[in-house]
Amino acid sequence: MTLLSPERLFLLLVVLVIAIAYVLLRLRSSRYALRFTNLELLRSVAPKTAGWRRHVLAAFTLLAMTALVVALAQPTRTRERAIEQSTVVLAIDTSLSMQAEDVSPSRLDVAREAAKDFVDVVPENVRVGIVGFDGTARLESPPTDDRAQTKDAIDALQLGPGTAIGDAIVLGVGALAEANAQLASSDPSQGDEDESEPAGRLVVMSDGETTTGRENDEAVGAAVEAGVAISTIAYGTDSGTVNVQGETIPVPVNRDALADIATTSDGIFYEAATGAELGEVFENIGTAIEVETEQQDLALWFVGLGMALSVGAALGSLAWFSRLP
Repeated sequence: MTLLSPERLFLLLVVLVIAIAYVLLRLRSSRYALRFTNLELLRSVAPKTAGWRRHVLAAFTLLAMTALVVALAQPTRTRERAIEQSTVVLAIDTSLSMQAEDVSPSRLDVAREAAKDFVDVVPENVRVGIVGFDGTARLESPPTDDRAQTKDAIDALQLGPGTAIGDAIVLGVGALAEANAQLASSDPSQGDEDESEPAGRLVVMSDGETTTGRENDEAVGAAVEAGVAISTIAYGTDSGTVNVQGETIPVPVNRDALADIATTSDGIFYEAATGAELGEVFENIGTAIEVETEQQDLALWFVGLGMALSVGAALGSLAWFSRLP
C-alpha cells in the first residue's frame, strides 16, 4: 500500500493528543477516588461504572479517527490488469494416460497444480474457463474472473477413457464465443473491438492423440473461422506407462499432432516433460497477456472502517450508558 498524500498523516498527532488526554483524565479520576477512605461513602456518591466498557468505546473512537486520517492520506495499491478484457479457456486432458507417473506424482496431479498457478498469474480481470476432456469434452467451469470457482473446477477433474481433442477444441471455441457475447451485452463498447484481434485464447494441454469424436482438422477449422488461436502443450515423456487391468501400456506423447494444431490455428506450440517445465509454460502464456499497471484507490475502505467503528462506539454507548459518546 502506498499513500498519495502522506503529509496528511500529521493529523494522527491530533489522535495521539486525544489518546494521551484520555489516559491522563482517567489517571486523575483514579487519584481523586483514592481520597475517599470510606468505600461505602464512595459508592453512594459515585454510580457504578464498568471501566473496561469506557475503554472499549474510547478505543473504537480513536481507531475510527485513525482510519479516517489514513483515508485522507489517499491510500492506494498497485495492481496489474489486462489492457483489454480478455478470456482464456484451458482444455485439460483427463484421459487415462494422464495417470502415468513419469511426471511425479502423476501427470494429472502436476497438471492441476500448474493450472491453478496459472490462474494466479493472469491479471485479475482476465476470465478463465476450464474444459476437461477424455472420451467426451465437458465445460467444467465457464469463463469467469471468480478464481475460487476456477480452481475448484480444476481440482474436480477426473480421469476417463478416450481422448477427444477435437471435441474439446470445439467446446472451448463455443465457450469463448458465449463469454464474448455476454461481455458485449453488458458492455456495448466491447462490440467496437478490432475484428483482427483474437476472440480469445484457447490452450489445449494433452499427452496423447485424438481417439474419438471430431477429427482435429475439423475442429481447428472451426477455431480458425471463429478467430481463435490455439496454443498447445505436449505434456509428459515418451517413457510414460499406465497399468490397465494388469497390463503395462506405454503412453508416449504425440507431439506432431499437437504442434500441427497450434501451427494451423496460428497459435504457439509448447513442450513440457516435467512439472517445472509445465509451470514455466503456463507462466509464459500468462505473462504474454498485455497488462497495464494501475493504482487502486483504497480510501473508501478506510472510510468504511472508520464509519463502522464509529457506529460500534455509538451503539455500545447507547447499550451500556443510555447516551451517545
